[in-house]
Amino acid sequence: MTKLDKDLVVAEFTAAYKAAFGKAPQLEQKPGWFSVDGGKNIRLAELAELGASYTPTKKASPVAAKQATAPKAAPKPAKAVKVKSTGNGQSAAAMWAQRNGSAQRAPRGCR
Repeated sequence: MTKLDKDLVVAEFTAAYKAAFGKAPQLEQKPGWFSVDGGKNIRLAELAELGASYTPTKKASPVAAKQATAPKAAPKPAKAVKVKSTGNGQSAAAMWAQRNGSAQRAPRGCR
């Protein structure tokens, strides 16, 4: 994860917002969150993506370029987990009754 410069991201977002809508955005900053024009609260990375979506040109911003050049880890293939099935599709209560018969009391969820 790259570290984003808050002042740089806010300045780029403001410039892109002004170019797209013709007015300055009303940014409310809360600890770790930003609210644009009283809308939904978003994080700094989402604010950078939103600002990049407002730019009409294909030229990438320096923040987006830094994020694009960061190496990404290849996803590891998931290991196949073998599940030991002893109930043959039976519910827990039915399996309990089959194993123990009526000699023991059924567990709490099955009474």
